[in-house]
Amino acid sequence: MAGASHYALPRPSFDKPVRLAIVVAPYYRDIADNLIAGAKAEIEAAGGTHEVIEVPGALEVPTAIRIAYRQSNFDGFVALGCVIRGETTHYDTVCNDSSRAIQLLGLEGACIGNGILTVESYDQAAVRADPQGQNKGGGAAAAALHLIALTRRFSGPKGGIGFKPRAERIEVADGTDGTGTA
Repeated sequence: MAGASHYALPRPSFDKPVRLAIVVAPYYRDIADNLIAGAKAEIEAAGGTHEVIEVPGALEVPTAIRIAYRQSNFDGFVALGCVIRGETTHYDTVCNDSSRAIQLLGLEGACIGNGILTVESYDQAAVRADPQGQNKGGGAAAAALHLIALTRRFSGPKGGIGFKPRAERIEVADGTDGTGTA
């Protein structure tokens, strides 16, 4: 729908600064540069810092995120790139597999905003990547920031449910732990 508006959540705020990895496949350099510019601006507006990591193609983006997720201290990730439909089914493979891998990493707990464009033409990609237009790079960064905020909101001490280890049981007046044993 041309001209349809959409709702965007307010930018989250953070008590402790956030650090994100922007993982990008710069196959179409000018598209990638615009996606990166949008992502950087959104991260900086939230008071965060970022590091740009380049990989050869969209299929390598999730692998790079997985490596950084396991071996680094990033709070979240922004996946960027562009896949334009060609004459073969390779487009479908790249779109489906990169998206599925990113989703699986998210289900593992990685906070990822997916900004890998999947389009029919270069012109569609240019419109979506433009930081002054649809700003899909900024949108992907915003998604990652919201997931980081959600993760921080729900992290912290757990308790109150389940069995307590023997050392935590309260001793009762008869010198036992309430189970009849000392």
